[in-house]
Amino acid sequence: MGFFSRLFGTDKLERAAEAGSKLPTSIGAGSEMGVDAATASAILAELDIDTAISAHENWKLRLQNYLDGRSQEDLRPEVICLDDRCDLGKWLHGPGRERLGKYPAFTVLVARHKYFHIQASSVVALAQTGEREKAQSLIDGAYRHASNQVVLLLKELKRGLGAR
Repeated sequence: MGFFSRLFGTDKLERAAEAGSKLPTSIGAGSEMGVDAATASAILAELDIDTAISAHENWKLRLQNYLDGRSQEDLRPEVICLDDRCDLGKWLHGPGRERLGKYPAFTVLVARHKYFHIQASSVVALAQTGEREKAQSLIDGAYRHASNQVVLLLKELKRGLGAR
């Protein structure tokens, strides 16, 4: 059972179905998360989850290249820390919040995404002040953890929406 299904409470529904109980009509066959099929389809049309995963996974290489001096990118910590500027962030703070904001798991995803941006910003800030070792430790520690959490939550969201 996935993270979203536990937080959305659909595990109780699954057990009831296995026991032969009828599911409430509000759940429908839309998704494991309990949203109807039309809402699940709309979410998947609004957000390319695989692209969001790739974009966030690519940040590690960008940060490592920046730290190692192999990048000429103009990375600015004061911009990177803004979690509502990337495509995923725009969706999380806009249509995503409208559709899924009532679910605790969505709130967790938003918080983890914000933490990811803060960690990425901190790596760049440390690199810019010459604290390469601290920046590398952050990449290997808190940043990696934040990145992994965002990717895991996005994969769970995709699975919860019934996407393949």
